[in-house]
Amino acid sequence: MATAAPEYMYWGTGRRKCSVARVRLVPGDGKIIINGKPISEYLGRPILEMRVRAPLKTAGVEDRFDVLVNVYGGGLSGQAGAIRHGIARALVEADPELRPVLKKAGYLTRDPRMKERKKYGLKKARRAPQFSKR
Repeated sequence: MATAAPEYMYWGTGRRKCSVARVRLVPGDGKIIINGKPISEYLGRPILEMRVRAPLKTAGVEDRFDVLVNVYGGGLSGQAGAIRHGIARALVEADPELRPVLKKAGYLTRDPRMKERKKYGLKKARRAPQFSKR
């Protein structure tokens, strides 16, 4: 009796701004599910969908894996960036030979840009109160 090949699951954690995405890659046909919803229903904007699919396209494995994502924090744009980062990390775990390709494309680099904190005496991080001579 032949046994079926074991199903492997690859994990990756992505971060961007205040968003954190926990990404699982499982063998499948290319479906992307984010917080229990299909990608188009969750993100809504095609540009964000393209951003999320970019590492899969670069690696040439769009229809080899299903992507299951839990993401929280931040807004949709930050979440899309976090998902992209997580997918890239999971792909490297699945196939270490993809690392140079994904690194060159910039998908493995954690984007360090964060919102600057508000300072006292100012209205926002850098916005000063309006000045009036009289």
